[in-house]
Order: sequence, then structure tokens, then C-alpha cells
Amino acid sequence: MSQHDILVLYYSRHGATKDLARLIAEGIESVPSANARLRTVPAISAVCEATEPSVPQTGAPYVEYSDLQECIGLALGSPTRFGNMAAPMKYFWDGSSAEWFNGALIGKPACVFTSTGSMHGGQESTLLTMMIPLLHHGMMIIGLPYSESDLMSTKSGGSPYGVSHLAHVDTQLPISLEEQRLAKAQGKRLAETALKLARNN
Repeated sequence: MSQHDILVLYYSRHGATKDLARLIAEGIESVPSANARLRTVPAISAVCEATEPSVPQTGAPYVEYSDLQECIGLALGSPTRFGNMAAPMKYFWDGSSAEWFNGALIGKPACVFTSTGSMHGGQESTLLTMMIPLLHHGMMIIGLPYSESDLMSTKSGGSPYGVSHLAHVDTQLPISLEEQRLAKAQGKRLAETALKLARNN
């Protein structure tokens, strides 16, 4: 288990948020000594009998609360659901009271990312509302500065609050070159910040 693991935690329904997570992980791992730990959350259902397999059939493993304790930073991603994070991700954070009580995330840096089906589907409000539980946990939020010139030219996603992607209503729009660069830059910035903080503690 690396002492310099940065948790990339996401929920993805159609794959766009997962693709952003992988790009952010790539940016994290471009920084020497930084390791991206990709994790996801299971879907939830109002039907009591509906269950997910204990191990995902594909993709990243399910997150455990110990991942919060063990990471030195966090990238949190979710598709937009009416301007907020998706219910499976909210469900995970709603169950993190023990980690909040123990201060597992206090002083660690975090960033957020999202994807939407429409241009005005709530990218920025989702990013902002995802920050709220992280602030309650005592995390330090890392955004994207305008020194990233792609913020000025992207037509499909990206903001100073965090990288985003417009997947379109059919979820088929690929991640643009600007979004790819912004995701990698966000991961790199998070890793550099997390390593500096970890070395000073």
C-alpha cells in the first residue's frame, strides 16, 4: 500500500465520468511518487431486493471507508443529477460519519469533476455541491486556475471549480481535447499539492 496514494473516487452510469477519472489518474501518476487509487461506488435501488455484486464485473473496485484514511488526497467525480451528485455517491458520503468523527480527511486536498447530458445540465452547481461534504470533512479544495488556457477555449466543459464534460443526451459525445488536457492538469495539480502537504506533516 503506497503512502502516497491519491484516491480517485467516482460514480459513472454511461462511462463519461469514468473516462474523466482515468484522465485525472493519468495526471496524478505523471507526478513522481504519486499513485492514483481508482475506486467506484455501487448503484443503489429503491427496491430492497435489488443488489449489486460484491465485486464489480468491470472497472475499478468498490471504495471502502479505509480508503479515505489511507489516501493523501481525493478526486471526487459524479454525473449530474438535477444539479447535484448522483444518489450512489451521496449515499457513500452519508455513511462517512465515523471518518468525519475521526478526522480521516482533515487537511487533505481534494478536487471535483462531473459530466452532464446537456450544456446547461448543472455542471457548475454539481461541482459546487460536491464540495460541501468535503468541506465538512475538513478537506482543502483545489480548483483549476485560468493559467490553464483551455479554460478560455473549451466549448463543452471545464470550469475553475473543476473539470467537466458534456456527454450529450445520447452520452456519445467523446471527451474533447481541451477536457482531456484539463483533467490531466487537475490530477497533476492535486498530486503536487498532496505530496507537498504530506511531506510537511
